[in-house]
Order: sequence, then structure tokens, then C-alpha cells
Amino acid sequence: MKNTFSREHLLFLKAQRRRKILVHVAQFGVLILLLGLWELAAQLEWIDSFITSSPLRIWNTLKELIASGSIWHHMGVSTLETLAGFAIGTTLGYIVAVILWWNTFLKDVFEPYVVVLNSLPKIALGPIIIIWAGTGKASIITMAVLISVVITTITILNGFLATDKEKVLLLRSMRANRLQIFCKLVAPANVPTLMATLKINVGMAWIGSIMGEYLVSKEGLGYLLVYGSQVFRLDLVMTCTIVLCALAGLMYAAVAILEKVVVRKF
Repeated sequence: MKNTFSREHLLFLKAQRRRKILVHVAQFGVLILLLGLWELAAQLEWIDSFITSSPLRIWNTLKELIASGSIWHHMGVSTLETLAGFAIGTTLGYIVAVILWWNTFLKDVFEPYVVVLNSLPKIALGPIIIIWAGTGKASIITMAVLISVVITTITILNGFLATDKEKVLLLRSMRANRLQIFCKLVAPANVPTLMATLKINVGMAWIGSIMGEYLVSKEGLGYLLVYGSQVFRLDLVMTCTIVLCALAGLMYAAVAILEKVVVRKF
């Protein structure tokens, strides 16, 4: 019976690995198919490649940027701004969520304001941020922080409030104080929530940094996007967009790896 179970388990694991490989192959195949159709449409002039660009033109533009070395500088600037906004926004949001969970009076008072801030288009605050933080990297990082901090606060706070009430009551019946309840139950129970928030903040931080670069920067991928649109270099715009997708994907993959490591410990 034990050998039969082991054999079935091994067959199941083999099937799971086979399915994962097939999924990756299918994903790669879909990408190649879409790129091929895009290039074919451009070559046959079904679409205007000046407006839509094409994979070949994007590749040539990318080679030019790599040869000149400028792409590495702009990528580095945008990545550092995004990472700073990501780290600061997530940390501040988590701290605010802890404070609001800790003090229910403050939660009841400030929760409507947090919801309003979340619905406010952050680009509307751009001129104010420029006046307050200047026209340098500080205003760009501030924009990224503003976008990610509110999302973090709302998501983490909802996770805290959704913690099993019976377990909280059990700890209280054992005379656990607020700090002990948080450290022993609430925080560990919401590690998956924190990891999910980090994944969301990857996109939010990139949006914030690129929006900030649109407004004030003279370097970075956001600046290249604006410059390319102003001089009608759509190849440059599409190339920067694809580079942004690749960087965001790598950052998301890093968070996903961190999630596997952290969640396994909890």
C-alpha cells in the first residue's frame, strides 16, 4: 500500500511539472505569435509602422540605446526612484495601518480620509508636490510614495481587522496585551496580506515614478517616453515601454520569490 501511494504521488508530481512546462511553453509561444503577427502586419503595411512601430524597429532602437549606453543610465535612475518609493511607501503604509488598528478611535476618525485619498487622482497633486519637494528626484519619489502608501494602509488595515476574532478573544482571555496580540497573532496571520500588498505596490511604485518623471525629470525612462512622443519617435516610446514592462516583471518576480521564502517560514 505504501509503495502504491508513493508511485501515485510521484506520478502526480510528474504531471504537475509537465503541466508547468507546458504553461511556460504556451506563454512563450503566444508571445512569439503576437510579435510575429505585429511584424508581419508592419511589413505588409496593414498598419502604419511609423505610428505603431514594429518589433524589428524596436529591436534596432534598443540596440542603438545600448550602444550609446544611455539606456543603462535612464534605467538605473528610474529603478532607484521606484525602489525608494516602493520601500518608503510600503513601510509608511504598514506603520499607519498598525496605528489605526491599535487605536480604534483614530481608525474611525481617519478611515474616511484614507478612502478619499485613495480615490483622488494623484497626478492632480503634481504641481503641489513640485512646489513642496522641488523639481528633483525628491518630487518623483514623493509621487511614488503617495500612490503606494494609501494602497498599503487600506490593504494591511483590512487584513488586520479580518484577523480571526475568536483567536483575539482567546488571547485577551489569557490577559495578553495589545502588543502581544499584535506580535503573536495579528502580524504573523497577515504575512500573506503583506506579500500581496508588496506585489500590488510594484505596479503602484512604477506608476508613481514614471508619472513624476513625466512632470519634472530630465532623465529616466519616463523622460525618454515624453521626449519620444514630443519628437514623434514612436520607436523610442515603444522601446521604453517594453523596457519598463521587463523591469516591472523582474521586480514582481523578486517579490514572488521573497513571498515563497517568507510564507514558508510562517
